Amino acid sequence: MTTVGPDDLVLAVDVGGTTTKGEITDVAGRVLNTATVATPRGEAAFDAMGELGAGLLAELPAAQRDRVARAAVIMPGIVDSARSLAVFSSNIGWRDVKVGSRFHDLWRMPVLIEHDVTVAGWAEWRYGAGRGSDDVCVIILGTGISGTLSVAGRLVRGGAGQAGEYGHIPVRYRDGLRCPCGNVGCVETVASGAAIARAYTARTGREIPGAEAVFAARDTDPDARAVLADAVDALAEGLFGVIHAACPALIVLGGGLAGAGTTLTDALHHRLTELLRVAPVPRVVLGEFGARAGLVGAALFARAGALE
Repeated sequence: MTTVGPDDLVLAVDVGGTTTKGEITDVAGRVLNTATVATPRGEAAFDAMGELGAGLLAELPAAQRDRVARAAVIMPGIVDSARSLAVFSSNIGWRDVKVGSRFHDLWRMPVLIEHDVTVAGWAEWRYGAGRGSDDVCVIILGTGISGTLSVAGRLVRGGAGQAGEYGHIPVRYRDGLRCPCGNVGCVETVASGAAIARAYTARTGREIPGAEAVFAARDTDPDARAVLADAVDALAEGLFGVIHAACPALIVLGGGLAGAGTTLTDALHHRLTELLRVAPVPRVVLGEFGARAGLVGAALFARAGALE
């Protein structure tokens, strides 16, 4: 694989359940061009990724366009990067889509593909809030919930090439809601951004713009407090087995919901303190990159060429 030098630029594309974002950045992380589009359902999402990247490249002056040396596309769900295959995404609705060389041919540069949260979590661990720590669990909270686990200074990849589908650990399997993955009572059905907003509306009959509004109302609205307490409880229960198995010293919360700040980190730490009896209670902190963790990580991944 060609080396990306300090004068080269990289293209990063982060595919989310709601929007797809792209940036072209330099070695210092300075953004030269950026764009966001809605993420279509199913395989149409891949056309949107390709058009987004092509548009970003076309808008650059020719001298800069020639300096874009590599791209990274990060996607949700199950991703087989070795076979360049998007295996499954429950939130977007694709299954077994062969990515192959479609982006390479369109953008005319080497293109890496990888799981979005694996890359975001790796970036937070190596370069963000977890840097310097060997045993870290990073949880990315947004449309879905997923994360990474680093043990003894190594990223845990799992037998399928990725690990960290914490959002699909069942915690309300007796009386919970059905998850898009097909199971009942997954963490995502209680603690994701969409789940929090949905639970608040179901409880109060009031429509709200999103989970951020529930967090904002926490101090004055008992219904908001009840919904958030249930979400934090589900998140803590989902992490319960992971903490006992690996004993991470640090939990980093990233993604869009991390904008709730210490309201979220303090509540999760408190609930874990109540639950844990054997394993040490990890510190809980906010990620440094927030909702940009995926894009920041994709750019760093494109430069590095590997998750090391």
